[in-house]
Amino acid sequence: MTDATSFDPTEFIAHLTTRPGVYRMLDEKGELLYVGKARNLRNRVASYFSGRPANTRIQRMLARVRRIEVTVTETEAEALLLESNLIKRHRPRYNILLRDDKSYPYIHISSGTPYPRLSFYRGARRGPGRYFGPYPSAGAVRFTLGQLQKVFRVRLCEDSYFANRSRPCLQYQIKRCSAPCVGLIGPEDYQRDIADCERFLAGRSQEVIEDRIRRMETASAALNFEAAAVYRDQIAQLRRIAQQQYVSGAKGDVDVVACVCEGGQACVTVFFVRSGNSMGHRSFFPRLPDDEAGPAEVLGAFLAQYYAGREVPPEILVNVAPPDAEVLAEMLAARREGRVGLRHRVRGERARWVGLAEQNARVALSARLASRAGQRERLEALQAALGLESPPRRMECFDISHTQGEATVASCVVFQNGEPLSSDYRRFNIRDVTAGDDYAAMRQALTRRYRRLQAGEGALPDVLFIDGGRGQLGVAAEVLADLQVQGVTLVGVAKGEGRKPGRETLFVHGQAGGVRLSPNSPALLLVQQIRDEAHRFAITGHRQRRRKARTTSPLEAIPGLGAKRRQRLLQHFGGLRGVGAASVEELAKVPGISRTLAERIYAAHHPDG
Repeated sequence: MTDATSFDPTEFIAHLTTRPGVYRMLDEKGELLYVGKARNLRNRVASYFSGRPANTRIQRMLARVRRIEVTVTETEAEALLLESNLIKRHRPRYNILLRDDKSYPYIHISSGTPYPRLSFYRGARRGPGRYFGPYPSAGAVRFTLGQLQKVFRVRLCEDSYFANRSRPCLQYQIKRCSAPCVGLIGPEDYQRDIADCERFLAGRSQEVIEDRIRRMETASAALNFEAAAVYRDQIAQLRRIAQQQYVSGAKGDVDVVACVCEGGQACVTVFFVRSGNSMGHRSFFPRLPDDEAGPAEVLGAFLAQYYAGREVPPEILVNVAPPDAEVLAEMLAARREGRVGLRHRVRGERARWVGLAEQNARVALSARLASRAGQRERLEALQAALGLESPPRRMECFDISHTQGEATVASCVVFQNGEPLSSDYRRFNIRDVTAGDDYAAMRQALTRRYRRLQAGEGALPDVLFIDGGRGQLGVAAEVLADLQVQGVTLVGVAKGEGRKPGRETLFVHGQAGGVRLSPNSPALLLVQQIRDEAHRFAITGHRQRRRKARTTSPLEAIPGLGAKRRQRLLQHFGGLRGVGAASVEELAKVPGISRTLAERIYAAHHPDG
């Protein structure tokens, strides 16, 4: 280590070791500027101070360097692993940084119970049971869980919920669960469905399909045509899912990684292939220290940081050869504790995969460059404020509007990539709840909305905002738990003192305390925009419903009273007021009005008897 006030590069380099290791450059305040690895520390550090700097980034960085620290390692691969860990931990100003460092979600099948649970899982895979993945996003897991429920009808509910059921839940009613909680399926049959589910997730879909074909033929031979029809539909569904996930020529686990750079920004797209099936893809936008970083340099930095804390597959395909590819492959093999093939020059189907990944990276980067900087800043600020794994792509917000309990309407507005998606807006006319009971109104609206989404009628959001505090948020959490909706971040937007904008508190379900943002926070401005849009949409619907109620005749709601009979009544009694004042006997004297219908008309005008 050198002294900050008298840093002499020549003297420092003269006493530097030639062994492999990591070097750290710091400024006069001790702030870490850059972390690098080297096969030969002396030669690598000396290259910075001999001749003209390679680019303006290096020139600016060296002007601030006042101290250099080194850590010696046994091999260059060890140095690369240490370098990636230090970059992730300290995020130096002049390194290429992978901004998204969240773990990937998995599908987990529990064990040790007659009725195992299928669930969304994120975190260390140390617990019992089987894990399938990783999946590129929470949305991909939700989609897969929904598809599996349609075919295998296994439970997704929490164990505490499962243990306290006395009757089947909504999942059974919409044919997404076989109701093991109340014994409508035996342990043996349920375990067979779980085994089929595991085989399908492990990539052995053809085995499951062939087994279903045998069951269908057996049921048909036994003249059990209803069961045969169920197996027939399951086979068709399984073939559709398998066709969507099938990757031509794929075997085992492969990651396909492509990097493109343009306009001072970079995009890295990762395609996941597990057990020969496509799990989807995900795009990353690393932070570049300058405009001069090329795809090879960015890809090398990305791979080292990305796999430092993630599962490493046995084969990784890339669109450009990263610097020190052999060292990188050695580091990845040490992380995996097994051989890793890092391949750049590939042919046939693998070349097509790499081309597809690169094309997706270009499309993603073009869309990012074309989007407004302010919108991107808002989404990234909201990601940081709520602790999300990535900027939310789809957001929904619910609000309730009424006038002293009259004509209650719930609104649901949808924002996609920070912009209103009005085609997906929905209103719900609330019925059969106590006037002014906002909790019951919210429960009804959320149940109707997410029951439909669980049935496949739309996409689930990444974030669900509720206009209200902890009470409304608790109602929303209960509804999503009942429907077994997983992977959605719930946020309550509570108005501040005096209901003034800028004083809102955000309550994130599952987190203690509330989040208070500054009035000028881009994240808060986005939340306010979404909340205000939900409020506007709810008020508009409420006013329309109230106006319609006041211009619609109550006679229209009476069963059996058509247009002609309504006209006769109004003509006979001289208007609606006369109809309301008439007795049952007087009403029954009107041609076409029976005694039973007269009693209905009377009851409609005299609800209290």
